[in-house]
Amino acid sequence: MNATPSSLQNTLTERAKEITKRELVRYAERTKGSQGATERAKKVLPMGVPSSIQFYDPHPIVVARAQGPWMEDVDGNRYIDFDMGFGALFAGHVNPLVRKAIEDQLDNGTLFVTPSVGNAEVAELLGARYDLPMWRFTNSGTEATMDAIRVARGVTGRDKIVKVEGGYHGHHDEVMVSMKPAIAHAGPADNPIAVPATAGLTAAVLADTIVIPYNDPEALERVLRNGDVACFIVEPVMENIGICLPQPGYLEAVREITSRYGTLLLFDEVKTGITAGWSGAAGALGVQPDLIALAKSIGGGLPLGAFGGKREYMDEITNGRVLHLGTYNGNPLCMAVAKTVLSDVCTPQTTDAIIGRNELLVDACAKVIADAGIPAHTVKFGAKGCVTWAPEPIRNYRDYKATDFDLAFAQWIHGINRGVLLPPGLDEQWLISAMHSEADALRYADVFADFVQELIA
Repeated sequence: MNATPSSLQNTLTERAKEITKRELVRYAERTKGSQGATERAKKVLPMGVPSSIQFYDPHPIVVARAQGPWMEDVDGNRYIDFDMGFGALFAGHVNPLVRKAIEDQLDNGTLFVTPSVGNAEVAELLGARYDLPMWRFTNSGTEATMDAIRVARGVTGRDKIVKVEGGYHGHHDEVMVSMKPAIAHAGPADNPIAVPATAGLTAAVLADTIVIPYNDPEALERVLRNGDVACFIVEPVMENIGICLPQPGYLEAVREITSRYGTLLLFDEVKTGITAGWSGAAGALGVQPDLIALAKSIGGGLPLGAFGGKREYMDEITNGRVLHLGTYNGNPLCMAVAKTVLSDVCTPQTTDAIIGRNELLVDACAKVIADAGIPAHTVKFGAKGCVTWAPEPIRNYRDYKATDFDLAFAQWIHGINRGVLLPPGLDEQWLISAMHSEADALRYADVFADFVQELIA
């Protein structure tokens, strides 16, 4: 296409808006059952959904059933699922080994509120993958990051924490800060202001949560100099803004700086987890944190989180200085599934094969982009990938905010109307699961190619 970058961008954006307008009409026609179900739910559920992240315009699809790599909505439309529970279903929908584990455990009970052998078995499996010796279980990623932060505060005796702008670490107060702030209120790019993501946060919470840019070790060192920061919580690969990779040397610098100032390094691997490779992002990138938080993919579709760390830090729980509680923690049903996922489903060989299928998809999408000469690029990490509507890789939240969301939404609504279900947030990433075949994976590339051809026609 012969055009200046700015004129090309404007042309593509306007074309994307035309595609969106048409596809919204098609979406409304094919999802009338979902719309009706959502309107019914709004009478008893705020926004008509059990979690605010599950609502999206014009209305969410309401799912009736799922198997393997697909879901089917209440209108009978079937979709290849590339959302996979926001990355939780690395094992796929109703994986036969997971199903057997559930059925076998049902015969022996689902909740004891006293230890089971499975607790130690799953902790040993996590320890082998992440090379951290001590673990505790939670029911979600939110709980995992919340409890890990409490351990860090107990260890250091410090109140403040540091997070990166644009990072999501769950929905407890300390981390619901500068998740997706408006740039007009976020302050300088190199020294962001802590912006509440929700009403209900106290001034004390905002004062204790310091926000810095991702991929900026100098900013981290600046805020640690006072010696009052308990931990730096960070996704080693940011997955709340597409996929934002660490620049070469960034995580190594983070490890050195936090160690020098006595601040614990807490990796939030709720999203990366075992989808990044057999030993997670920490293993793939070769940087060892002090504490790590997990959830999503380790649970095989059941609600399960975990946090682990070095013995000297987790012993704050052992000696009773830090309390970690929960009736459902380590319940035997979740333990049975986690053991199966970690030892039988997502083996090193299977994980490598899944990552290989993802690479085929990413490469196919990259070729579509290159052949069309459009301002976009692909990013991959483990079994996940994304198309980012910017010509150059993003390094942080401010770069992400400069991407073209009109193009992203047009691609999403075009895909869902053709049976390709991507995460609805426009800032998430697809996941290839153990249940996606090569043909399933490449179906995404075919639909993406059709969208691009229409975009540039």
